Amino acid sequence: MDVIRLLAIRETPLSVDEVVAAVGDHAAGGTTLFIGTVRDLDEGRDVELLSYSAHPSAEAELRRVAEKVAADFPVTALAAVHRVGDLELGDIAVIVAVACPHRGEAFAASRRLIDDLKHEVPIWKNQRFADGSAEWVGAC
Repeated sequence: MDVIRLLAIRETPLSVDEVVAAVGDHAAGGTTLFIGTVRDLDEGRDVELLSYSAHPSAEAELRRVAEKVAADFPVTALAAVHRVGDLELGDIAVIVAVACPHRGEAFAASRRLIDDLKHEVPIWKNQRFADGSAEWVGAC
């Protein structure tokens, strides 16, 4: 069975329950879950809204990143989902989960997964601020 259980880029709200269910595995002694949400402040400026856009290759790049994490760590199950479109304060933007035989491995693999996703998958964020200004933030 493939250890990569769920990968997606979606316009609809993300489900923590779906991701947790996807990585459930009896061989895992440790499962980590990271949930990235829209916060109200960035570099001292009040954020009102985020809008994420993804390149058509984003899902393929997400798979490449996930495969590398699965190859480098003793992963028993892995999932990653990212949302695109307009998100409001408190909305979930990204969820990653990794299950491994031991907690230390799960923490390390999860950290690598979210960091590499943010640095290598072509997803861009447009932040809109309360003062009317906006800025693009490139993920890769």
